[in-house]
Amino acid sequence: MIRETAPEPAMPVHATLDYVEFPARDLDATKRFFAAAFDWTFDDYGPDYIAFANQGLDGGFYRADLQARSEAGSALLVFYSTRLEDTLAKVEAAGGTILKPVFEFPGGRRFHFAEPSGNEFAVWSDPVA
Repeated sequence: MIRETAPEPAMPVHATLDYVEFPARDLDATKRFFAAAFDWTFDDYGPDYIAFANQGLDGGFYRADLQARSEAGSALLVFYSTRLEDTLAKVEAAGGTILKPVFEFPGGRRFHFAEPSGNEFAVWSDPVA
């Protein structure tokens, strides 16, 4: 297995996005999913909050009976993958639900999924050569 490591975090830059938060009905299931599908690690801040770092954008999940879905007006956060089909398989194996199978769009290909708490994310890759 090739493991790609994230670069060391940079110092925050004025007026740039720095942190994102998502609701999660089941923090433990969400944590297990992202650890299995994307090799994330988390810091626990009590029973109602978990945080992640060094994933392109730092953030966290807070316990709430809500879901972030693009169809409801939520922003869609999109991962990048050099191996889209491998990432799709990892998402499914980790318990993710595929909302939109792989499709082409100008500039590449992508799929959408929901993690166990129901939040929607997407993964994109470059076009097939």
